[in-house]
Amino acid sequence: MAVEERTATVPGEAPSRGTDPGTAQGSAVPRVPGVRAYTGWWATMALTRLRGVEDWTTPRRIRALTALALAALLAFAGLTASVLTGARDSADEIGHRAAPQAVRAADLYFALGDMDAQAANLLLLGSDSQYAAQRPAVQATYEQRRKQADADLEQAAEAVGGDPKARKAAQDELDGLGHYEALVGQLTDQENAAKASPGHPPADALASYRQATDLLRTTLLPGADQVAAANAATVDHSYSDEHSALSAGFWELLALGLLALAALAALQRLLAVRFRRLLSPPLLLAGLFTAAGLVWGLAASSAAADQLHTAKVSAYDSVIALGRARAVAYDSNADESRWLLDPSRAAQYEQSYLAKSQQVAGFDAVTQYPQYLPALNDAVAAHRGSESAVPFKGYLGDELRNITFPGEQQAADRLLEDYRTYQADDTTIRALQGQGRLAEAIAFDTGTGHGQSDGDFNQLSDDFDQVIGINQSAFDRAIASSDSDLGAVTAAGLGALAAAALVLTLLAVRPRLREYA
Repeated sequence: MAVEERTATVPGEAPSRGTDPGTAQGSAVPRVPGVRAYTGWWATMALTRLRGVEDWTTPRRIRALTALALAALLAFAGLTASVLTGARDSADEIGHRAAPQAVRAADLYFALGDMDAQAANLLLLGSDSQYAAQRPAVQATYEQRRKQADADLEQAAEAVGGDPKARKAAQDELDGLGHYEALVGQLTDQENAAKASPGHPPADALASYRQATDLLRTTLLPGADQVAAANAATVDHSYSDEHSALSAGFWELLALGLLALAALAALQRLLAVRFRRLLSPPLLLAGLFTAAGLVWGLAASSAAADQLHTAKVSAYDSVIALGRARAVAYDSNADESRWLLDPSRAAQYEQSYLAKSQQVAGFDAVTQYPQYLPALNDAVAAHRGSESAVPFKGYLGDELRNITFPGEQQAADRLLEDYRTYQADDTTIRALQGQGRLAEAIAFDTGTGHGQSDGDFNQLSDDFDQVIGINQSAFDRAIASSDSDLGAVTAAGLGALAAAALVLTLLAVRPRLREYA
């Protein structure tokens, strides 16, 4: 039986007559002997497209490559603007809003804790003439912290803007602080009227203080902590998002920039081959401007990532850890005075003091107060032997594992040593009170000379300020550098390079296309 022959033709072309179906001159698809030849629609379309590409004229090739180059340049310029604008916005959010608010919230916690410590000290000192010289200083410190707390809360209320929930929380905190201040004023009047002796406050004054300190510990301090945590979470979220965006954006910029350069190179080669021109000066300049924009954009992106890491991880994390450590230390200092002031709550205040000490420098094996100082002594000795040895957790542990800047290690080591000294002072206070020497315990607790508890605590506070200052200065420098690197000069410079490359590309091809007009 004869095998039926079928031929396929390219749409739009007439089939050839009088030619052999298997020759290149006909449009028929050759038949496979013994098998029905069938090409299908896809084979026909593929053949059509191949012939279409082969039939492209020089003007069509120039236009296609020009369109590719322009599209790549525009995409590269748009991505560069997007990446760097995102970095600038994140640096602004972290550096000028969220981070300062988180620091302010930690400062509020610190001011509230010291207010209560000073209120407890006023009751401890009583109206005895031997402490007459100390009372004005204690009262002055209380007033200083009160104004500081008021200012921090007012700024926090302004920062929340139109958020009704946050505004209500800030207003509740302000109302609570007002109530606390009224209670402290009341207990001061009650003590003055009773002419109380040191360490023996009148019952009504002690009751007022209990109301005040309970309000502070159950409402004001947790409220300040929530504000600090919310702002810290905002900083962490902003940094995480922008760090990922900059990491991905760097490689996307590199890919698009190389694509634009490849398209310009291909266009340069086409013009050289078709028009026998070695180089097109406009295209050469367009390539140079694109390469300059690529290098500049990548450098700006990389620098933004480095500055953001320095600001957030190296500096801000230490500022927050140290700010929280200082605030908790001040609150524990208040527990020390509370412990002397109110024997009926002594066990509660001792446990509170230990919990806060563990927050500053924590040890898993320590569960009772007498265990803490020996563990701290061993840890300090180990750290003296090797700076990399940090055998404790807590805020000081976080800081000592994040040493970055010149002078920071020495300042942090001094802070750790003075913290150990203050903890040793606390055991002295408790030993004196246990021996029935309450007046000496009060004198040692409230004494501001070197070797006395408040004097050594003041030195510890200065140490905190110094290490925080080192990291805060580094944070400010990193944010300022980021603002400068991503400012108007960079935006204008990159924009000018992109515009020049686009215009030069069009100028390079226009005369060649006019030759075909």
